[in-house]
Amino acid sequence: MDTYAISSDKKIFFMSELNKLGYSAYMVRNMVARGQLVKLHNSTYENTGYEGENSDFIYAYAYVPDGVICLLSAAAYYGLCMKKPESIDVAVEQKKNISTLPIRPRIKLRYFEEARLETGVTQIEVCNQRVKIYDIEKTVADIIGYRNRLGIEETEVLANYLKRPDKDINKLCRYAKKLRCMRAMDGYLDRLL
Repeated sequence: MDTYAISSDKKIFFMSELNKLGYSAYMVRNMVARGQLVKLHNSTYENTGYEGENSDFIYAYAYVPDGVICLLSAAAYYGLCMKKPESIDVAVEQKKNISTLPIRPRIKLRYFEEARLETGVTQIEVCNQRVKIYDIEKTVADIIGYRNRLGIEETEVLANYLKRPDKDINKLCRYAKKLRCMRAMDGYLDRLL
């Protein structure tokens, strides 16, 4: 069985990417058989020879490539809450059907309507790949909007946000108005400012 060289600087590959790099389905099957790649699901593979930093976010990207890291996972990424979430919160469109998710790390799908899903999306680099995440203000607005469903102390998130030198209260309020949680946001801001 032939051994094929694959870059060690990328952790996740989709079959379409492997095809563009010149790997046929036969070659990919051989790479899986030799332990160079691990098939995660459908046409997504993990590179066992990857050499770089690791993040559970890369698995959210592998299983839900159109998803957006959100809520407590995004808040933890930005340092807004001290408790590490038990699962990765990933926003997807309401009618999206995701049938396969990993056992570890746990991925919790959050079904957002289109306006909420598309607002405030940015990207970060994780394991040399671009992963979608909500910007910090959208993250805070979402946590205030979902405060009754999350079971967390949302004032900790907002208080930590307000301590940041890069905070943008106007942007935060624009998001809160758009996401229909401005009344709740006003109440928290009145207490904390």
